[in-house]
Amino acid sequence: MAHAAAYTTADATAACSAVAVVIPCYKVATHILPLLARIGPEVAYIIVVDDACPEGSGDVVKARCTDPRVEVVFHPRNLGVGGAVITGYQRAIARGAAVIVKLDGDGQMDPALLPSFVAPVLSGNADYTKGNRFYDLRYITRMPSLRLVGNAMLSFLNKFSTGYWDIFDPTNGYTAISAKVAAVLPLDRVSARYFFESDMLFRLGTYRAVVRDVPMDAHYGDEVSNLKIGKVLPEFLRKHVRNFSKRIFYTYFLRDVSAASLELLAGLALMVFGAGYGGWHWWLSVTTGQVAATGVIMLAAMPVLIGLQLLLAFLSYDIASVPKHALSARLQVCLQEPPQ
Repeated sequence: MAHAAAYTTADATAACSAVAVVIPCYKVATHILPLLARIGPEVAYIIVVDDACPEGSGDVVKARCTDPRVEVVFHPRNLGVGGAVITGYQRAIARGAAVIVKLDGDGQMDPALLPSFVAPVLSGNADYTKGNRFYDLRYITRMPSLRLVGNAMLSFLNKFSTGYWDIFDPTNGYTAISAKVAAVLPLDRVSARYFFESDMLFRLGTYRAVVRDVPMDAHYGDEVSNLKIGKVLPEFLRKHVRNFSKRIFYTYFLRDVSAASLELLAGLALMVFGAGYGGWHWWLSVTTGQVAATGVIMLAAMPVLIGLQLLLAFLSYDIASVPKHALSARLQVCLQEPPQ
Protein backbone atom coordinates (compact mmCIF):
# COMPACT_ATOMS: atom_id res chain seq x y z
CA MET A 1 0.00 0.00 0.00
CA ALA A 2 1.30 3.47 -0.82
CA HIS A 3 2.14 5.64 2.12
CA ALA A 4 0.32 8.92 2.69
CA ALA A 5 3.44 11.06 2.38
CA ALA A 6 7.04 10.63 1.24
CA TYR A 7 9.59 10.47 4.03
CA THR A 8 12.60 12.50 2.93
CA THR A 9 16.20 12.19 4.09
CA ALA A 10 15.90 15.52 5.90
CA ASP A 11 12.80 14.31 7.68
CA ALA A 12 14.53 11.10 8.70
CA THR A 13 17.51 12.98 10.09
CA ALA A 14 15.28 15.31 12.08
CA ALA A 15 13.19 12.41 13.31
CA CYS A 16 16.14 10.68 14.98
CA SER A 17 16.16 13.37 17.65
CA ALA A 18 12.50 14.34 17.43
CA VAL A 19 10.23 11.29 17.56
CA ALA A 20 8.94 9.63 20.70
CA VAL A 21 6.74 6.53 20.78
CA VAL A 22 4.21 6.06 23.58
CA ILE A 23 2.92 2.54 24.24
CA PRO A 24 0.10 2.09 26.80
CA CYS A 25 0.24 -1.41 28.27
CA TYR A 26 -2.58 -3.46 29.74
CA LYS A 27 -2.62 -7.25 29.43
CA VAL A 28 -0.01 -7.26 26.64
CA ALA A 29 2.87 -9.06 28.37
CA THR A 30 3.17 -11.60 25.54
CA HIS A 31 3.11 -8.96 22.78
CA ILE A 32 5.11 -6.01 24.07
CA LEU A 33 8.68 -7.32 23.59
CA PRO A 34 8.24 -8.34 19.92
CA LEU A 35 6.67 -4.92 19.29
CA LEU A 36 9.60 -3.07 20.88
CA ALA A 37 12.04 -5.07 18.77
CA ARG A 38 10.31 -3.88 15.57
CA ILE A 39 10.60 -0.13 16.31
CA GLY A 40 13.22 1.37 14.00
CA PRO A 41 16.15 3.73 14.64
CA GLU A 42 14.15 6.80 13.54
CA VAL A 43 12.67 6.84 17.06
CA ALA A 44 14.59 8.61 19.82
CA TYR A 45 12.44 7.75 22.85
CA ILE A 46 10.13 4.84 23.63
CA ILE A 47 7.87 5.39 26.63
CA VAL A 48 6.07 2.28 27.90
CA VAL A 49 3.23 3.08 30.30
CA ASP A 50 2.17 0.16 32.49
CA ASP A 51 -1.44 1.03 33.31
CA ALA A 52 -1.60 -1.17 36.45
CA CYS A 53 -1.35 -4.19 34.15
CA PRO A 54 -2.28 -7.43 36.00
CA GLU A 55 0.23 -9.32 33.82
CA GLY A 56 3.07 -6.99 34.80
CA SER A 57 3.85 -5.83 31.25
CA GLY A 58 6.08 -3.05 32.55
CA ASP A 59 8.07 -5.46 34.71
CA VAL A 60 8.55 -7.73 31.70
CA VAL A 61 9.97 -4.82 29.72
CA LYS A 62 12.27 -3.70 32.53
CA ALA A 63 13.58 -7.21 33.06
CA ARG A 64 14.03 -8.32 29.45
CA CYS A 65 14.36 -5.27 27.19
CA THR A 66 17.88 -3.85 26.74
CA ASP A 67 17.00 -1.06 24.32
CA PRO A 68 18.41 2.15 25.89
CA ARG A 69 15.63 4.22 24.31
CA VAL A 70 12.97 2.50 26.43
CA GLU A 71 11.62 4.11 29.60
CA VAL A 72 8.93 2.39 31.66
CA VAL A 73 6.39 4.41 33.63
CA PHE A 74 4.07 2.70 36.11
CA HIS A 75 0.55 3.73 37.10
CA PRO A 76 -0.38 2.72 40.66
CA ARG A 77 -3.98 2.25 39.48
CA ASN A 78 -5.64 1.72 36.14
CA LEU A 79 -6.50 5.01 34.39
CA GLY A 80 -7.61 3.59 31.05
CA VAL A 81 -5.92 3.78 27.67
CA GLY A 82 -6.41 7.55 27.48
CA GLY A 83 -4.91 8.10 30.90
CA ALA A 84 -1.87 6.02 29.92
CA VAL A 85 -1.42 7.90 26.65
CA ILE A 86 -1.67 11.26 28.41
CA THR A 87 1.04 10.18 30.85
CA GLY A 88 3.18 9.19 27.87
CA TYR A 89 2.51 12.51 26.11
CA GLN A 90 3.54 14.48 29.17
CA ARG A 91 6.74 12.46 29.56
CA ALA A 92 7.61 12.80 25.85
CA ILE A 93 7.06 16.57 25.97
CA ALA A 94 9.31 16.80 29.03
CA ARG A 95 12.04 14.90 27.17
CA GLY A 96 11.93 17.34 24.26
CA ALA A 97 10.22 15.28 21.56
CA ALA A 98 8.87 17.12 18.53
CA VAL A 99 6.45 14.41 17.39
CA ILE A 100 4.77 11.80 19.58
CA VAL A 101 3.52 8.55 18.07
CA LYS A 102 1.11 6.28 19.92
CA LEU A 103 1.22 2.52 19.35
CA ASP A 104 -0.90 -0.10 21.06
CA GLY A 105 1.04 -2.73 22.96
CA ASP A 106 -0.77 -5.69 21.35
CA GLY A 107 1.26 -5.57 18.14
CA GLN A 108 -1.66 -4.82 15.79
CA MET A 109 0.00 -1.61 14.60
CA ASP A 110 2.97 -2.02 12.28
CA PRO A 111 5.93 0.19 13.37
CA ALA A 112 7.12 0.13 9.76
CA LEU A 113 4.32 2.59 8.96
CA LEU A 114 5.61 5.08 11.50
CA PRO A 115 7.39 7.30 8.90
CA SER A 116 4.06 7.79 7.10
CA PHE A 117 2.52 9.13 10.31
CA VAL A 118 5.47 11.32 11.27
CA ALA A 119 6.30 12.93 7.92
CA PRO A 120 3.17 15.15 7.60
CA VAL A 121 3.71 16.46 11.13
CA LEU A 122 7.42 17.14 10.69
CA SER A 123 6.80 18.88 7.37
CA GLY A 124 4.15 21.16 8.90
CA ASN A 125 1.32 19.78 6.76
CA ALA A 126 -0.56 18.33 9.74
CA ASP A 127 -0.76 18.65 13.51
CA TYR A 128 -2.17 15.17 14.07
CA THR A 129 -2.20 12.07 11.92
CA LYS A 130 -4.22 8.93 12.50
CA GLY A 131 -4.68 5.57 10.86
CA ASN A 132 -7.59 4.74 8.58
CA ARG A 133 -8.31 1.04 8.10
CA PHE A 134 -11.18 1.82 5.68
CA TYR A 135 -9.02 3.43 3.01
CA ASP A 136 -8.29 0.31 0.95
CA LEU A 137 -11.45 -1.73 0.41
CA ARG A 138 -9.43 -4.91 -0.22
CA TYR A 139 -8.40 -5.10 3.42
CA ILE A 140 -11.68 -4.22 5.12
CA THR A 141 -12.75 -7.89 5.00
CA ARG A 142 -10.10 -8.62 7.64
CA MET A 143 -12.09 -6.62 10.16
CA PRO A 144 -14.75 -8.58 12.11
CA SER A 145 -18.25 -7.72 10.86
CA LEU A 146 -19.54 -6.30 14.15
CA ARG A 147 -16.45 -4.15 14.54
CA LEU A 148 -16.79 -2.97 10.94
CA VAL A 149 -20.40 -1.84 11.42
CA GLY A 150 -19.66 -0.28 14.81
CA ASN A 151 -16.66 1.66 13.52
CA ALA A 152 -18.64 2.94 10.54
CA MET A 153 -21.40 4.22 12.84
CA LEU A 154 -18.91 5.85 15.19
CA SER A 155 -17.14 7.47 12.24
CA PHE A 156 -20.29 9.26 11.13
CA LEU A 157 -21.05 10.41 14.68
CA ASN A 158 -17.50 11.69 14.95
CA LYS A 159 -17.83 13.83 11.83
CA PHE A 160 -20.72 15.73 13.40
CA SER A 161 -19.18 16.11 16.84
CA THR A 162 -15.66 17.15 15.78
CA GLY A 163 -16.17 18.97 12.47
CA TYR A 164 -13.52 16.81 10.77
CA TRP A 165 -15.68 15.75 7.84
CA ASP A 166 -12.72 14.49 5.79
CA ILE A 167 -11.51 11.73 8.14
CA PHE A 168 -12.77 8.25 9.00
CA ASP A 169 -12.07 5.48 11.54
CA PRO A 170 -11.92 7.82 14.58
CA THR A 171 -11.29 5.06 17.14
CA ASN A 172 -8.07 4.05 15.39
CA GLY A 173 -5.32 4.33 18.00
CA TYR A 174 -2.34 4.58 15.63
CA THR A 175 -1.66 8.31 15.83
CA ALA A 176 1.07 10.94 15.73
CA ILE A 177 0.81 14.44 17.20
CA SER A 178 2.97 17.53 17.20
CA ALA A 179 4.39 17.94 20.69
CA LYS A 180 3.78 21.69 20.47
CA VAL A 181 0.09 21.04 19.86
CA ALA A 182 -0.12 18.38 22.57
CA ALA A 183 1.43 20.85 25.01
CA VAL A 184 -1.41 23.36 24.59
CA LEU A 185 -4.29 20.89 24.67
CA PRO A 186 -6.20 20.51 27.97
CA LEU A 187 -5.09 16.90 28.34
CA ASP A 188 -6.51 16.69 31.86
CA ARG A 189 -10.00 17.19 30.38
CA VAL A 190 -9.74 14.55 27.65
CA SER A 191 -11.72 11.35 28.25
CA ALA A 192 -9.36 8.84 29.81
CA ARG A 193 -10.87 5.59 28.56
CA TYR A 194 -12.28 4.28 25.28
CA PHE A 195 -13.61 7.66 24.13
CA PHE A 196 -10.07 9.05 24.25
CA GLU A 197 -9.34 9.09 20.49
CA SER A 198 -12.72 10.66 19.65
CA ASP A 199 -12.41 13.25 22.41
CA MET A 200 -8.88 14.10 21.25
CA LEU A 201 -10.30 14.93 17.83
CA PHE A 202 -12.91 17.18 19.44
CA ARG A 203 -10.23 19.00 21.46
CA LEU A 204 -8.03 19.37 18.37
CA GLY A 205 -11.00 20.80 16.50
CA THR A 206 -11.54 23.50 19.12
CA TYR A 207 -8.00 24.69 18.35
CA ARG A 208 -8.45 24.41 14.57
CA ALA A 209 -5.66 21.83 14.30
CA VAL A 210 -5.12 20.02 11.00
CA VAL A 211 -5.81 16.28 11.09
CA ARG A 212 -4.83 13.86 8.31
CA ASP A 213 -5.73 10.22 7.73
CA VAL A 214 -2.96 7.73 6.95
CA PRO A 215 -4.01 4.56 5.09
CA MET A 216 -3.17 1.35 6.93
CA ASP A 217 -4.16 -2.30 6.92
CA ALA A 218 -6.16 -3.98 9.67
CA HIS A 219 -4.25 -6.75 11.47
CA TYR A 220 -5.87 -9.03 14.02
CA GLY A 221 -4.04 -11.75 15.92
CA ASP A 222 -4.80 -13.65 19.10
CA GLU A 223 -5.34 -10.51 21.17
CA VAL A 224 -8.79 -9.91 22.66
CA SER A 225 -10.28 -6.45 22.30
CA ASN A 226 -11.64 -4.91 25.49
CA LEU A 227 -13.83 -2.57 23.44
CA LYS A 228 -17.36 -3.99 23.15
CA ILE A 229 -19.32 -2.00 20.56
CA GLY A 230 -22.74 -2.87 21.99
CA LYS A 231 -21.66 -1.76 25.45
CA VAL A 232 -19.92 1.50 24.58
CA LEU A 233 -22.21 2.73 21.78
CA PRO A 234 -24.78 4.40 24.12
CA GLU A 235 -21.96 6.11 26.03
CA PHE A 236 -20.27 7.19 22.81
CA LEU A 237 -23.58 8.55 21.47
CA ARG A 238 -24.12 10.62 24.61
CA LYS A 239 -20.59 12.04 24.52
CA HIS A 240 -20.76 12.79 20.80
CA VAL A 241 -23.99 14.75 21.35
CA ARG A 242 -22.27 16.66 24.17
CA ASN A 243 -19.22 17.46 22.02
CA PHE A 244 -21.39 18.43 19.04
CA SER A 245 -23.30 20.92 21.19
CA LYS A 246 -20.08 22.40 22.55
CA ARG A 247 -18.50 22.63 19.11
CA ILE A 248 -21.44 24.46 17.58
CA PHE A 249 -21.60 26.91 20.50
CA TYR A 250 -17.83 27.56 20.53
CA THR A 251 -17.47 27.90 16.76
CA TYR A 252 -20.60 29.73 15.67
CA PHE A 253 -21.71 31.78 18.65
CA LEU A 254 -18.86 32.31 21.12
CA ARG A 255 -15.79 32.82 18.94
CA ASP A 256 -17.55 34.24 15.91
CA VAL A 257 -20.97 34.99 14.49
CA SER A 258 -21.29 34.53 10.74
CA ALA A 259 -23.94 34.01 8.08
CA ALA A 260 -23.80 30.31 8.98
CA SER A 261 -24.77 31.15 12.57
CA LEU A 262 -27.86 32.98 11.31
CA GLU A 263 -28.71 30.13 8.92
CA LEU A 264 -28.58 27.67 11.80
CA LEU A 265 -30.79 29.77 14.09
CA ALA A 266 -33.31 30.67 11.38
CA GLY A 267 -33.41 27.12 10.04
CA LEU A 268 -34.07 25.61 13.46
CA ALA A 269 -36.71 28.23 14.29
CA LEU A 270 -38.58 27.67 11.03
CA MET A 271 -38.39 23.89 11.34
CA VAL A 272 -39.72 23.97 14.90
CA PHE A 273 -42.49 26.41 14.00
CA GLY A 274 -43.57 24.46 10.92
CA ALA A 275 -43.51 21.10 12.67
CA GLY A 276 -45.29 22.46 15.75
CA TYR A 277 -47.94 24.35 13.77
CA GLY A 278 -48.53 21.40 11.45
CA GLY A 279 -48.60 18.90 14.29
CA TRP A 280 -51.11 20.95 16.25
CA HIS A 281 -53.52 21.28 13.32
CA TRP A 282 -53.11 17.60 12.46
CA TRP A 283 -54.16 16.77 16.02
CA LEU A 284 -57.16 19.09 15.72
CA SER A 285 -58.15 17.36 12.46
CA VAL A 286 -57.91 13.95 14.11
CA THR A 287 -59.94 14.92 17.16
CA THR A 288 -62.59 17.03 15.41
CA GLY A 289 -62.82 15.15 12.13
CA GLN A 290 -62.42 18.38 10.13
CA VAL A 291 -59.96 18.44 7.22
CA ALA A 292 -57.29 21.13 7.53
CA ALA A 293 -57.55 23.99 5.06
CA THR A 294 -55.03 24.31 2.22
CA GLY A 295 -53.67 27.50 3.74
CA VAL A 296 -52.99 25.72 7.02
CA ILE A 297 -51.08 22.97 5.21
CA MET A 298 -49.02 25.52 3.27
CA LEU A 299 -48.28 27.51 6.41
CA ALA A 300 -46.96 24.36 8.05
CA ALA A 301 -45.02 23.03 5.03
CA MET A 302 -43.29 26.21 3.84
CA PRO A 303 -41.38 26.94 7.08
CA VAL A 304 -40.23 23.32 7.20
CA LEU A 305 -38.96 23.41 3.61
CA ILE A 306 -37.25 26.78 4.01
CA GLY A 307 -35.79 25.73 7.36
CA LEU A 308 -34.44 22.54 5.78
CA GLN A 309 -32.75 24.56 3.03
CA LEU A 310 -31.13 26.85 5.60
CA LEU A 311 -29.87 23.89 7.65
CA LEU A 312 -28.42 22.29 4.52
CA ALA A 313 -26.67 25.58 3.73
CA PHE A 314 -25.26 25.62 7.26
CA LEU A 315 -24.08 22.01 6.90
CA SER A 316 -22.39 22.84 3.61
CA TYR A 317 -20.55 25.74 5.27
CA ASP A 318 -19.51 23.53 8.19
CA ILE A 319 -18.12 20.83 5.88
CA ALA A 320 -16.16 23.43 3.90
CA SER A 321 -14.67 24.83 7.13
CA VAL A 322 -12.43 21.84 7.95
CA PRO A 323 -9.07 23.28 9.18
CA LYS A 324 -6.45 23.46 6.44
CA HIS A 325 -3.55 25.44 8.00
CA ALA A 326 -1.46 23.63 10.59
CA LEU A 327 -1.71 24.97 14.13
CA SER A 328 1.87 23.96 15.00
CA ALA A 329 3.22 26.57 12.57
CA ARG A 330 1.24 29.26 14.38
CA LEU A 331 2.21 28.31 17.92
CA GLN A 332 4.81 31.01 18.40
CA VAL A 333 2.67 32.55 21.12
CA CYS A 334 0.60 30.91 23.85
CA LEU A 335 -2.97 30.12 22.90
CA GLN A 336 -5.84 30.86 25.21
CA GLU A 337 -7.59 27.67 26.25
CA PRO A 338 -11.16 27.30 24.94
CA PRO A 339 -13.88 27.54 27.58
CA GLN A 340 -15.25 24.32 29.03
